[in-house]
Amino acid sequence: MNYRSDVTTILHLVHDLIHEDEEDNPSQQMQNVGEQGHMALLGHSLAAYISVLDRERLRKLTTRILSDTTLWLCKLFRYENGSAYFHEDDRDGLVRVCRLVINARYEEYASEGYAVLSAKQPVIYQSASCRPGLGQHLCNQLGLPLSSLCRVPCNTIFGSQHQMDVALLDKLIKEDTEAGKVPLLLIANAGTPGAGHTDKLGRLKDLCDQYNMWLHVEGKCCLMLTFSCNWCVSGVIPIQAATRCDSMTLAPGQWLGLPAVTAVTLYRHEDPALSLAAGLTSSQPVEKLRALPLWLSLQYLGHDGIVQTIRHATVLVEDELSSPVVLFKFSQETSLCKQLAHLVPISGVDVVELEDEGICLRFSPLLTAAILGTQQKDIEELVEKLTELVPIMSSTMCLRQDFREETYRHSPWLRYIEDFCWPGLGAVRFEPRAEGMDEYRRKQELEKMNAELLKKLQDLDTDIIFSTGPEAGTEDGCIFVGMVTEDVDVSDLVDTIAALGRDIEESGRLLENMTEVVRKGILEAELQLQKANEEKLMEEGMLRQLPLVGSVLNWFSPVQSSIKGRTFNLAAVQHLKYGVNNFIKHANATSYAPFDAPTSSANTRQIPTVQILFLYHLNSLKD
Repeated sequence: MNYRSDVTTILHLVHDLIHEDEEDNPSQQMQNVGEQGHMALLGHSLAAYISVLDRERLRKLTTRILSDTTLWLCKLFRYENGSAYFHEDDRDGLVRVCRLVINARYEEYASEGYAVLSAKQPVIYQSASCRPGLGQHLCNQLGLPLSSLCRVPCNTIFGSQHQMDVALLDKLIKEDTEAGKVPLLLIANAGTPGAGHTDKLGRLKDLCDQYNMWLHVEGKCCLMLTFSCNWCVSGVIPIQAATRCDSMTLAPGQWLGLPAVTAVTLYRHEDPALSLAAGLTSSQPVEKLRALPLWLSLQYLGHDGIVQTIRHATVLVEDELSSPVVLFKFSQETSLCKQLAHLVPISGVDVVELEDEGICLRFSPLLTAAILGTQQKDIEELVEKLTELVPIMSSTMCLRQDFREETYRHSPWLRYIEDFCWPGLGAVRFEPRAEGMDEYRRKQELEKMNAELLKKLQDLDTDIIFSTGPEAGTEDGCIFVGMVTEDVDVSDLVDTIAALGRDIEESGRLLENMTEVVRKGILEAELQLQKANEEKLMEEGMLRQLPLVGSVLNWFSPVQSSIKGRTFNLAAVQHLKYGVNNFIKHANATSYAPFDAPTSSANTRQIPTVQILFLYHLNSLKD
């Protein structure tokens, strides 16, 4: 900020910041934005421009935008006589609805505040399948204790295990009423966040009417309300009861593939003063401009285009009568299913963890199809990948225990590394002997040897993938073995890993010993040269060592020095060179069945540098 930048420079900077990680993480590239998305982005720019208009013109324009968008949404979702509140945080609409209900049920709340709530504590009911943390967020924003939140369990015997137990809810409401509490509001699901199941909204609405409670509905299945009743689609009939609710929260941006579009809460209430007190309406024209991106996008798509987008998402789920969400889980208790979430990213498959089922794969096209542009061919590709990998996953799971036991059999050279997040056969580490090494040197040697062992394993002619595993939470120097087929001999595999590790250790120790011998020989030669120079100095004197004076003295009085020198057995050099060559040939010719390394010359292991350096040191001793 020390100097001023032009627009082009700033835009280039923004572009670089957006795309700086794409080369390292190609799977995290930005999603394509369709034409309807461009309309939404245009709305944000227009909102900034419109906000600088004169006050009267701004008021008329924002009122028109807000009223049009509200009318279109109420008609689209069959929610008659409704009002709309547009908000960035998808929980904010429910928070303000709760304030509206509190103001309506507690007439003295506006004057006495929270003191009036202490006499009769309000209670908010929510399903056990609701969004995690939603109830706590409401209590924090409303200033209510957590005891004002009642978590209603789901069915355990009859019906879906992801639907609210209506009979148990009735019992809980009666108990709270008898305790002097005020049943205030019920949060129901039209498509639970995990499994996508819909509560029995008709029965819940009747129960709310009986106890004078407010019914709020949220969930992806509210999209089904856009279908006409004569178009048969799974879930349409049960979801029709959502039109009777007192309020509902929608996420049109996510459902229709519109970037940066606000969430919307539709509600019905006859007192505009209470709506204003709750913050559901505003007299500020700028706040009404939140609806502008959606106003533009809805006009661009039109009613038919919106219905077609949603219908396309539901068609991607075939033969699902209870939910437009498909959940499937690998039979074993493992995190292998996370591997599948990355096979076909455009399919929108992700990983969820459910309370009873555990970790599952979820396909929810209502949430992802419009954003990702998922087509039928993408689903077919996903099914094809699953068909290929499930047998491999099954065989890998069956062989994991054998791999663990075979690794223990090779102790102490091999150590089995427990990693429950790894989807492959397992993780192992070669443990070199560490006599006379400190901890720092031992750790360096361990990492160096396992890195070389990993390279050798990766060069083997086999379909098994060897890697360093996940970056986070991995011990140093580990080798991770990928998924394997049922015909793999685990015993031979572990034998190969152990044999390669021991060979690397022995080769390293031999080279280390040879290097130590050469180093000592060089030090001895240096000491002998230093001793010879000292003897020469004592015999000839200091003056003869001076360049000019020494030449004159040697001319007048030549020195008769005795001949001294060192001998070196050339036959020994040849013999030692022959031994080094034999060692190199042995290292290059080593093979490990049944996982033989490629025999091409490009992959042949050569050690020319060590041989040349070693012979150079030997020749220096001879000179």
